[in-house]
Amino acid sequence: MKNPLLSTAPLPSFASIRPEHIQPAISELLEGARRAQTEATADATPADFDTLERVLSTATERLSVAWGAVSHLNAVANTPELREAYNAMLPAVTEFYTSLGADEKLFAKYKAIQRAQGASLNPARQQALRHWIRDFVLSGADLQGEAKARFAAIQERAAELGQAFSEHVMDATDGWVHYASPTEMAGVPEDVLAQTAQAAEPDGKAGLHKITLHFPCYLPVMQYASHRPLRERVYRAYVTRASELGDKPEWDNSALMQEMLALHQEEAALLGYANYAEVSLVAKMAESPAQVITFLRELAAKARPHAQRDLDALRAFAREQLAAEFPEGQLQAWDQAYVSEKLKMARYAFSDQEVKQYLTLPRVLEGLFSILERVFGVRLIADTAEVWHESVRFYRLERQGQLIGQVYLDLYARTGKRPGAWMDEVRGRWRRPEGSLQLPVAHLVCNFASPVGVNGQERPALLTHDDVTTLFHEFGHGLHHLLTRVEEAGVSGISGVEWDAVELPSQFMENFCWEWEVLQQLSRHVDSGEPLPRSLYDKMVAAKNYQAGLQTLRQIEFALFDMRLHAEPGSEQHIQQVLDAVRAEISVNPPPAFNRFQHSFSHIFAGGYSAGYYSYKWAEVLSADAWSAFEEEGVFNPAVGRRYLENILEVGGSRDAMDNFKAFRGREPQIDALLRHQGMAA
Repeated sequence: MKNPLLSTAPLPSFASIRPEHIQPAISELLEGARRAQTEATADATPADFDTLERVLSTATERLSVAWGAVSHLNAVANTPELREAYNAMLPAVTEFYTSLGADEKLFAKYKAIQRAQGASLNPARQQALRHWIRDFVLSGADLQGEAKARFAAIQERAAELGQAFSEHVMDATDGWVHYASPTEMAGVPEDVLAQTAQAAEPDGKAGLHKITLHFPCYLPVMQYASHRPLRERVYRAYVTRASELGDKPEWDNSALMQEMLALHQEEAALLGYANYAEVSLVAKMAESPAQVITFLRELAAKARPHAQRDLDALRAFAREQLAAEFPEGQLQAWDQAYVSEKLKMARYAFSDQEVKQYLTLPRVLEGLFSILERVFGVRLIADTAEVWHESVRFYRLERQGQLIGQVYLDLYARTGKRPGAWMDEVRGRWRRPEGSLQLPVAHLVCNFASPVGVNGQERPALLTHDDVTTLFHEFGHGLHHLLTRVEEAGVSGISGVEWDAVELPSQFMENFCWEWEVLQQLSRHVDSGEPLPRSLYDKMVAAKNYQAGLQTLRQIEFALFDMRLHAEPGSEQHIQQVLDAVRAEISVNPPPAFNRFQHSFSHIFAGGYSAGYYSYKWAEVLSADAWSAFEEEGVFNPAVGRRYLENILEVGGSRDAMDNFKAFRGREPQIDALLRHQGMAA
C-alpha cells in the first residue's frame, strides 16, 4: 500500500494515515529536502529568487504539509502509538529546519538576491526577502563553530520540551475523572446532566455523572453546581493539572518549564540579546519589553477600579443574598464563577443557559456562513474529504463560483484532543514555480460540548454565547488565511504577519456576535424553533461588560507574567516568584496558593506565544478600532467591508501590520474604542 504521507494530492489523506507511515515517509521527505538544500547552496546554483524557489520551496513544501498532517493528528486524534511515532521523528524534523534556517551559504545567497534583485522584485517578494534575512539572523546563521552547534541543540531540545509540556496537559486533563451523585449535581443544567449521565454508562457507573476536566464539563459545574464540595474538588483538580500537586508525578511540568526558560535565555545570549523577550519582539509590532510592560500596566490602571467594583459586588451579593451557602462570609476561588452566575441572573434576569437554548450549532454555522457571504462576498459549501473523526466537517470556500480555499471544522471536545481552540494551516496560497496556483486550506478546531441523545433522539449541539464568540474568533483567523490574494508563500495569509497583529482579524470577528441583526440569523430555539427574543438580546447587551474589569485584569496578569518571565532570567524558584509578584501587582483577587495555572499555560510553553501573550491585548486595540469603522459606517456597509477585506485580510503579511491598519483606518490605532467597548471609557 502506498504511504499516504507521500501523496501529492491536494489534501492530506487523514483517514488513511497510520503511525507506521510516519517514520518512512518523513525520513524520505527529509532526505529530499536535504538534497534540495545542498543543491540550493551549491556554487553552480545562481543567487536568483526564482531559482531558489524552484529548487528549495517545492521540497520543503511537501515536507511541511506531511509533517503538518502528522502534527495535527497528534493534537486532535492522539493515541500512544501516534505519539510515539511523532516523538521519534520530532528531533530529525527540528534538526532539518534549524539547519536550514542557520545555513550561512543559503543566507549569503539571499543577501546576494537582495543586493542584485531587491529593488526589482514585486512588493510581496521584497517583504518575504526582508523576513527571510531577518529570520536567518534569528535562526543563528551568523553564528560559528560551537555556538552554532549549541544553538541547534537548543532548538531540538526546546521542541521536545514543548511537545512533552503539551502531552502532560492533555494527559492530566484526560486522566482525571469523578463520578458524581445526583445530589452533588444539584443546580447543573439539564443538558449537562444528560451528557454526564450518558458518559458514565459505558464505565459501568449508571445512575452517576461522569465529571471530567474538559471545558464543556468543567465550566457548567463551576457555574451552576450548588454542591460546594464538588466545585472545590473540580477546581483543585483543574488548577493543579500537570503540576507537582496533580495526580501523577510523570505529568508534572515544573522541570520542563524551568529548562525551557533556561534554554530561551541561552538562545538570546548566543544571538547577542539581553533576554528572550527582546528576541521575541524582533518580528513583532512592539519595539521593546519595556514598551509592552508599560502598555500592560497602563491598561491595568484603567481596568483596576472597574475590577474592584466587580469584586465588591460579588462579595456583597454573596453576603446579602447567599448567606446560607457562605456562612463564613468568605468567597473562595471555586465560588467565584457560581456566585457570578447567580449575580448575573439577579441583576439582568437571564442566564447563559437560557441563551444557549437558542444557539444550536447547525443554525449558528448557517448564520455565520450567511454573514461571510454578505460582508466578504464568499460562500462556504459543504464538501467531502478524508477526515480523522466522524464529527469533522469539510467545506469549500468560493468567490463568484470560483474555488478560493478549503477548511476543516473539528468542533467537539473528546479524549485524545488538545484542549482549547485554534486555527492552523494545512497549506498556504502560493504561485508554484511551474505556474500553478496552490489554494489555501485551513483547520479550525474548537472544544464544544457534543450533541447528546434525549429520549432516544439526538439533539443538536448547544453553544453558549461565549462558544459562538470563540467560533467567530477562529473563523477570523481562518478568513485571514483563506481570503488572501497574495501568491508569495512566506507572506500570504497568516504567514509573515506580526504575531501581535495576527489576532486583529480574529478579535474583529467577535464583534458580529453582539449585533441584533446577526443574532437573529444565528438563533433558533432548540425545541420551539423561535428566534432569540429581543427582550433577551437586550439583557445580553446590558450584561456584555459584566465583570469586564476582572476579565481584563486576568488577561493582563497572564501577559505581564509571560513578558516578565522572559525579560527577567532567574533562579529555580523564579517562575512562581514572578507569578506571585505579578498577581500581587495586578490582581484584586489573587487565587489560592495551590493554584498552578502556569503548569498548563500552553500558549507560552507549547504554543508559540513565549513573550508574546500580550499580543491578545495589543491586537484588541487594533480590532476594537477597526470595528469602530463599521460602527460609524454601518456593520453591513459594503464599502467599509470591502476596505477591510482589501487592506487587512487580502494582503496577509505582504505589508507591515501598521501600514495595513493605516490604509484601512486612515490613521494609527487609538485605544479609545477598546475602553469604550469594554465599558471602561473615562
